[in-house]
Amino acid sequence: MAHKAVGDGIVLSTSTGSAQTSAQAHKTETLRVVTVGADAFVAIGVNPTATSANYYVPSGGTATISIGPPQSNRVVAISTSGTSTIIDFPEGTGSPFGVGDAVSLTATNQSYWDFSHKTVSSVNNTADNTGYFNTRIVVNNDYGVGYAHTALDATNPGYSWAELRGSFKVAALTSTGSGTIYAQQVQVTGDA
Repeated sequence: MAHKAVGDGIVLSTSTGSAQTSAQAHKTETLRVVTVGADAFVAIGVNPTATSANYYVPSGGTATISIGPPQSNRVVAISTSGTSTIIDFPEGTGSPFGVGDAVSLTATNQSYWDFSHKTVSSVNNTADNTGYFNTRIVVNNDYGVGYAHTALDATNPGYSWAELRGSFKVAALTSTGSGTIYAQQVQVTGDA
């Protein structure tokens, strides 16, 4: 079986309580996990807490864990409403995200719109949504009081793309209180 690394690796020092990584952009279907120094239990999700009921990886062991297909879509409009951010996708594409999914936004040369690992609170894909025919989602993201920037603008110099992508965190714990987890999203080819 061959692996191709995708994105940055994750290093997590474990303890007898659940330790959690920062948000990771979801780019592949598989997370490769290696444990060093202790057996570990690994959980993956929006804000996971690892318990002894989660995926077991023995000390010195390696596991390839399915994290599901990555989800992303181009963003054509961004607006705010109170403590929420409203995201519009291109007409005819729909939303790959559901309520409760964690998402991160990246806007080239308009990074003031960027946010990391916020949850989707609603998805509206009805026809003619207040004059829009795009799928629109609402994200629990508060830019703060007085936040005002220009609208997402495809004519902004250097602008090329705004993307909303799914994100996840990894949590782990050990019974010994020590050890390290190394994780990397990978593409897998060949036979097991």
